[in-house]
Amino acid sequence: MKLWEGRFTQPSAKSADDFNQSLSFDYKLYWHDILASIAHAKMLGETQIIPKEEADKISDTLVNMLADIEKGNLPIEGSEDIHTFVENELTKRIGVIGKKLHTARSRNDQVATDMRLYVKDSIVNICGHIKALINTLLDIANNNVQYIMPGYTHMRRAQPISVAQYVNAYSEMFLRDLERFTDSYKRTDVMPLGSGALAGTDFPIDRRMTASLLSFSEISQNSLDAVSDRDFVAEYIFCCSTLMAHLSRFCEDLILYSSDEFGFIEISDSYSTGSSIMPQKKNPDIPELIRGKTGRVYGNLMGILTVIKGIPMTYNKDLQEDKEALFGAEETVLNCLGIFTELLQNISFDTRKMRLAANGGFSTATDIADYLVQKGMAFRDAHAVTGQIVRYCIENNKTLDRLDLFVYQSFSSLFDEEILQRVRPHKSVEARKVIGGSARSAVRENIRSITRRLNRMFKE
Repeated sequence: MKLWEGRFTQPSAKSADDFNQSLSFDYKLYWHDILASIAHAKMLGETQIIPKEEADKISDTLVNMLADIEKGNLPIEGSEDIHTFVENELTKRIGVIGKKLHTARSRNDQVATDMRLYVKDSIVNICGHIKALINTLLDIANNNVQYIMPGYTHMRRAQPISVAQYVNAYSEMFLRDLERFTDSYKRTDVMPLGSGALAGTDFPIDRRMTASLLSFSEISQNSLDAVSDRDFVAEYIFCCSTLMAHLSRFCEDLILYSSDEFGFIEISDSYSTGSSIMPQKKNPDIPELIRGKTGRVYGNLMGILTVIKGIPMTYNKDLQEDKEALFGAEETVLNCLGIFTELLQNISFDTRKMRLAANGGFSTATDIADYLVQKGMAFRDAHAVTGQIVRYCIENNKTLDRLDLFVYQSFSSLFDEEILQRVRPHKSVEARKVIGGSARSAVRENIRSITRRLNRMFKE
């Protein structure tokens, strides 16, 4: 039975029913729909809008229905949407009393409430997975503070850095993702129930009681906005998209750094695949898939933004399209976070190759310029002198750490024996003790800082 068919004289066409239905995907809301219905029923009873004994019977029956669904004894099928399914099943079990559940509410504020409950739970779930990923990165960083690797700009060797500093950079990204999800939770934690179809209700409901039962911190302040607001869905998917961007960047690095051309990282065989024709191949399919799936989440974001950009006030059927975008983004993100964390727990570094690579590409040239500045030369002049030294090395097939002091002094009399140490990669790394720098002391402090911020976020 449809909840709205009393006004109609003709049955809806099957093709229209098929096109309109949302049960095939909004069944995921069953838990939250029943939870919200129980809270609504309790409120109706406490405010004596319906007899308390009837409200209790509705609540008890809803609890039993939820248990039957969880046990697999109540298949979710045969209705237009999850809300209709729950109400029809309730009425089937307790008759006309079940029809009283919908007093003082509409499917418009009902679905908005269900969605907010779902998104709140999803944010908590995703944040837990991000925490597990950051903890994995912290373990890797702690085990690699002493090793160095080349840092890149424009995919060209730039300066030597700490391996742990590199790993910490991604922890910082994922910490920002945690902050974004946590912040978006606050705007999701607003209860729209009680807004009715759009204008509120003339029943003396107690919205604060319902909000308390559903653990909402705030109550919506405008019923028109409340039933048509899907900003929280768009923001949630934006947070998912930014998280996927960071995962994709990391995957791009893993793909490059595990290639024969770099050889810095070894991905475990357990998380690699081979070729059907080339026996020697070991392919980084998981990082490639995560990189590819990022586009899918971006598509979900563009989809919901397009849905909400032109709908007139208030509720319109377009908003049914919010669910598949939400569920799709959530599923992709959780799958990617889970497998990526496992993959990272099973990678290894070739620290020798990284150290040798850090010595190439004249990566300590900046240290030469800084040295000259510390000796009193203006930076732009020091930059020019260093550039001449690099050109000399290129023309004579030399490296900066293999030049004699005599050669350095031919470019500037400010050079002394100290420069022969300053151009060594490990000295370059250790010289950068500034907060956020590459020195071991700075990197260890960064690890402590990440740990403190992570723990603080989860205490809050």
